[in-house]
Amino acid sequence: MADRSRGFLREEFVTYAYILLYIALSSGQIFFNKWVLSSKEINFPYPLGLTLLHMVFSSVLCFLITKVFKIMKVEEGMTLEIYVTSVIPIGAMFAMTLWLGNTAYLYISVAFAQMLKAIMPVAVFVLGVAVGLEVMSCRMLLIMSVISFGVLVASYGEINISWIGVVYQMGGVVGEALRLIFMEILVKRKGIKLNPISLMYYVSPCSALCLFIPWIFLEKSKMEANGTWNFQPLVLTLNSLCTFALNLSVFLVISHTSALTIRVAGVVKDWVVVLVSALLFADTKLTIINLFGYAIAIAGVAAYNNHKLKKEASRVPSESPEEEGQSIPLVSQSSDTTNR
Repeated sequence: MADRSRGFLREEFVTYAYILLYIALSSGQIFFNKWVLSSKEINFPYPLGLTLLHMVFSSVLCFLITKVFKIMKVEEGMTLEIYVTSVIPIGAMFAMTLWLGNTAYLYISVAFAQMLKAIMPVAVFVLGVAVGLEVMSCRMLLIMSVISFGVLVASYGEINISWIGVVYQMGGVVGEALRLIFMEILVKRKGIKLNPISLMYYVSPCSALCLFIPWIFLEKSKMEANGTWNFQPLVLTLNSLCTFALNLSVFLVISHTSALTIRVAGVVKDWVVVLVSALLFADTKLTIINLFGYAIAIAGVAAYNNHKLKKEASRVPSESPEEEGQSIPLVSQSSDTTNR
């Protein structure tokens, strides 16, 4: 009995350690990206180049882990048809999300960017209805209205608002919503379930290519003109490594807990980012209206997550929470994935 209790406590400790690791890495990655891009810190104002570096680094590490050292294996079931119709669109939207999201940090504060991201469920739901994955209902309409109202109030309370930054951030939100829609099609309609490592193995090279082409035209000449090729390799390598560690932490959390846990942890992380960024960055000025609006939006997000999880549980009652969590890889990231 004592051994069983100790085993249970040990398992609980490991679970909470993984959750705390995810929150720390996810929050830290956002702050790290802002620090690298900021003209007052590392001064590497090339969000496209930074995101491209992350994807190349992720591609190499995934290849080493799965093919060279064989620590993990790539899950089977991928075909050329699925890759072309699902993985490439996911990779393209992933690249768009990270690029635009990182670019927004050049214009708006981390806290305000995080508040704008709360509109994500609205974008996902609207696009889901458009492609037939979601059904409009009075309850969902109410939830979407609460989230939208909260984000509007939070935006109204922003002191130094940059509409360019808002446009970039909203573009990133649309890209992420499209990525999640393609992910849902990949999982539900084509029956492919990939853990984050396998997904990154397929998606990262595609995203890197999607980023490389615009980088040549938009940032390569600027970097050459400013002599930015002499960047700090150690800092950018650590930044890329943190990105990959974040992906791994999500895999650890969803394999030891459930989809509900990772979503709750994501909400906690969002508040950590908003509050801590006010202490770390001079461009972050939180107001009571900011926080009040964000609290309303988060309440709507919580209601949305609860509705989705109940719907998923009723649809596949035979699956355990762990299996359910693994079938929704990178939903929380993501956004956090890598850079948010």
